[in-house]
Amino acid sequence: MDDKQEPPTRRRTRRITDVGTLKAFAHPLRLKVYGTLRVTGPTTASQVAAQVDEAVSLVSYHLRKLAEHGLIEEAGAQSGDARERWWRAAQDNLSFHHEDFKDTPEGAAVHTSVVRTLIAQRHEQYETYLDQQAAWGEEWRLAADQSDFLARLNPAELTRLNAEIHALIKTYEEQGKAAEAAGDTEGRENVALHLASFPFRL
Repeated sequence: MDDKQEPPTRRRTRRITDVGTLKAFAHPLRLKVYGTLRVTGPTTASQVAAQVDEAVSLVSYHLRKLAEHGLIEEAGAQSGDARERWWRAAQDNLSFHHEDFKDTPEGAAVHTSVVRTLIAQRHEQYETYLDQQAAWGEEWRLAADQSDFLARLNPAELTRLNAEIHALIKTYEEQGKAAEAAGDTEGRENVALHLASFPFRL
């Protein structure tokens, strides 16, 4: 008998447009907790706590705060232990845009704070890879990339470029999921792709 309960289908994307939800998401530890759930899938508070190196009670508190704003949800039982509470991200992707928060000083400040924290965490993630790259082996070292490009574009062209890049990445995401579902798991690892595109002047 299978004790696992299938949770309801979650939405693919969510755009945060209210300051309250963005503030709930803005805490650095909540960002780490949410990021962990995105990678691991259904997970208990104790498992998340081990990943982020924090006390289970503290992680449980932040999980509840994320759930209050619909950012995560209960995933249903994943084992025979009815005492365990399993969580998962409530959507595949989150987005939040400056335009939705620019009209109030608080909203603009919270948006900037979240983005800065995410950039810092992504930088830390890449530095961890650099520290550990010798252990990954030649194939992964050759496959990994850090590039910088410069283009002269207008806003419409940049919007179109970003959409095309996102669509291409989604194609590879879906291919990877389908391959794993079919049993092709050999050599697969989590891969982070960080994209930043913005105008600047000298």
